[in-house]
Amino acid sequence: MINDAEYEAFVCSLAKPGADILASLTPEKVDAWHMATGVCTEAGELLDAVKKYVVYEKPVDLENILEELGDLEYYMAGIRMRFQINRKNILRKNEEKLKKRYSKGYSNKQASERADKNGS
Repeated sequence: MINDAEYEAFVCSLAKPGADILASLTPEKVDAWHMATGVCTEAGELLDAVKKYVVYEKPVDLENILEELGDLEYYMAGIRMRFQINRKNILRKNEEKLKKRYSKGYSNKQASERADKNGS
């Protein structure tokens, strides 16, 4: 088994140096990073709101859920604009993927086999 020092050296050998990342940044890349980070942050906040309802059996806080969904929409719109992708195209591609994955309607078997990922 690898010891802590060996593992840290291993991680360092695989990690792209921060200076290299910083040198490659452009305002466009920073904007894309900001928007994608915002999606992750707001998704976590939405998850927390739902967790309070499901796990702690608190009343649904629709106001908070609406707020987090709105924040997600904001960041997703930013990503769409940055990469010049329209929402209609995203929905069409998602529909194609789901139709392939669940060609016979939902089943656990189809969900685990993921026909859209394995070339079936």
